[in-house]
Amino acid sequence: MDVGLTVGDSLERLERTIPGFEFAELSIGDGTDVEDINADRLETTLTDARADLCVHLPFKQVIVTPVHQINDAIVDYLETLLEWAGSVGAEKAVLHGTARNPHDTDLRPLFADQLTAIATAADDTGVELVVENVGHQKRGFPLTVLGDIARDTETAVCFDVGHAYMEDGNDGVDRFCSQYGDLVSHLHVHDVRSRGDTHLPIGAGEINYDIVTEHLAGFDETVAVEVFTDDVLLLRDTARRARAALEPDS
Repeated sequence: MDVGLTVGDSLERLERTIPGFEFAELSIGDGTDVEDINADRLETTLTDARADLCVHLPFKQVIVTPVHQINDAIVDYLETLLEWAGSVGAEKAVLHGTARNPHDTDLRPLFADQLTAIATAADDTGVELVVENVGHQKRGFPLTVLGDIARDTETAVCFDVGHAYMEDGNDGVDRFCSQYGDLVSHLHVHDVRSRGDTHLPIGAGEINYDIVTEHLAGFDETVAVEVFTDDVLLLRDTARRARAALEPDS
């Protein structure tokens, strides 16, 4: 299991915080021209830290709409970003599972088609696509819907523990892990409080990580600490707690 760190779209934050982590998850900002990202600086920072790379595709870009021409353009846009991700050695690319209206059941087969096309484009560049649960957000598919579509399309999942809690509490974490845990190849770990505080260090919120241990102990893929702070001690403490939850016997 490799434990890494989400760093947003900031190379400065990457440089400050990545030492001691096994990979960085770099966000590609909405509307970013990837050619403007300093690939040499990125490579040097990762090499010095002996860290690998994952990327997060743009947060605000929905994946499916009722308009086929727009859907085609979305795939084309993401193909361009995935080509760049492959060129800089990214191993995985995280994609939010979103739609213009996720409660419109007619969009679900179209979302499956979009997901398949984007995953194929990722495969062609040597990058693994992982679709992330964001059902607590206005545009996000509910947990079970996302899990079913990911299974039907054979798409790997980025399971965000905090997002699942925000959508349906510890029951949501338990239900998704029990039904779809075999699809998970990437984790986002952090803590949250039901009053709306999110991306806290593990232990500062309300998530019962024993549920994660019950279902995902022995997880042997990638785990990204997604805590919104530059306090390296807090980031490393969450990494330690995540390891304890996923490797309880080590």
